[in-house]
Amino acid sequence: MTTSLHDTLSGARLALEPLEPGHVRVYSCGPTVYGPTHVGNFRSFLFADVLVRHLRHLGLRVTWVMNVTDVDDKIIRGANAEGVPIGELADRWLARFRLDAAALRMTEPDVLPRATDHIPQMVTLIERLLEGGHAYRTDDGSIFFRIASWPAYGRLAKLDPEQLRVGERVEADEYAKDDVRDFALWKAPKPGEPSWDTAIGSGRPGWHIECSAMSMRHLGESFDIHTGGVDLVFPHHEDEIAQSEAATGKPFVRTWLHCAHLRLDGAKMAKSSGNITRVVELLDGGVSPRALRLALISVHYRQGLDFSDASLDAARAAIDRLDAGLAALRAYREDRPDDPTVGTIVRATRERFDAALDDDLNVSAGLATVFDLVREANRRIADRSMSTDDAVALVALLRELDTVLAVLPEEAAALPDGASDLLAARDAARTARDWPESDRLRRALLDLGVAVEDTRDGQRWRLAEPVA
Repeated sequence: MTTSLHDTLSGARLALEPLEPGHVRVYSCGPTVYGPTHVGNFRSFLFADVLVRHLRHLGLRVTWVMNVTDVDDKIIRGANAEGVPIGELADRWLARFRLDAAALRMTEPDVLPRATDHIPQMVTLIERLLEGGHAYRTDDGSIFFRIASWPAYGRLAKLDPEQLRVGERVEADEYAKDDVRDFALWKAPKPGEPSWDTAIGSGRPGWHIECSAMSMRHLGESFDIHTGGVDLVFPHHEDEIAQSEAATGKPFVRTWLHCAHLRLDGAKMAKSSGNITRVVELLDGGVSPRALRLALISVHYRQGLDFSDASLDAARAAIDRLDAGLAALRAYREDRPDDPTVGTIVRATRERFDAALDDDLNVSAGLATVFDLVREANRRIADRSMSTDDAVALVALLRELDTVLAVLPEEAAALPDGASDLLAARDAARTARDWPESDRLRRALLDLGVAVEDTRDGQRWRLAEPVA
């Protein structure tokens, strides 16, 4: 089955046909590092992570670039308020972003470019726009993109070309959704703002030019997939298309993917409204990183996601079921001939899972396939109807599918200090039929975060998911 993805620009499902056969080039709008990243942002980052993981699971080579915006109006305001250089503020919050991303098992992008490292590329791009008549200077030395020079403006956001207001200028990095005006490519220097001396004059870049320059530098003037939140469709991505295609004369991106909003208490999560939940606060509050990841990826990326304590509880319960099923398979021992139907289950499950993800990243259907596998495994464990090697094959399949989902426990999960001795003591208590002591040791292990179950295959353990 061919991977098909819903393209925002055309509104159609497009078969994935990489511009370079076998190599998919993906660009994702990453964090603006002026504060801790909230879970709404991470929903967008993790859907791109699942996309990259799935494509690699299919055997494709993927180059994934996620930018870091380390100069914009918000960063400048924050740095000035603290009395520190913008680089110091950006370094601090980029480090926090990396910690959060690692906790949520986000794949490290192949390139994590910073805007301030790509000023020369931005200048070159602006020079091309000036030469082509798509940009103009103002009296103060700023440079704006001339929307009237680009009749295709508005296609991504489905704006009516007859209704576009052009000729006015907007300098802010973010502006009202109903404003369609010439946008800043380069901003003249101002007191209290960083500035670069370049061939086009002193100043700093506008937000939109940053992504065009960074994506072209690392992926080429045309590439396969661009991802981001739906809130970036306009103006950010609309402006990216206009300035990129006006400069190169080539199609910029083949497929645009946009993630729907995450909602908190029924409203869009956004820093501007104060309606946010930060990842670091949840993790510090004891929320399981694996449960948080599952909560953020379990609903189709184009559907709105309601984030709440209930959704986290449901994700934690799902993680517990997966962990228990995996632990049961790992502990299973049965000396009998292999069951040939297990091989059939492995092949069918892998095909169903891949088909679900090929269907515009239908991760919900993919997760359903995994839970169906766990239920079937539990049934066969209870019936003792498969061999030890059959159980090993099912464990291997779960691990394979988890290269896409990344929600199972680490393969060699470490026991907390002292837990090994308690497990050995409990095993001895069970052998001696000292049930009160066995129960006491079970409670002691649970206090350390180790859940113990007694089965026909002996005592088995797993790390228990915390309850925030």
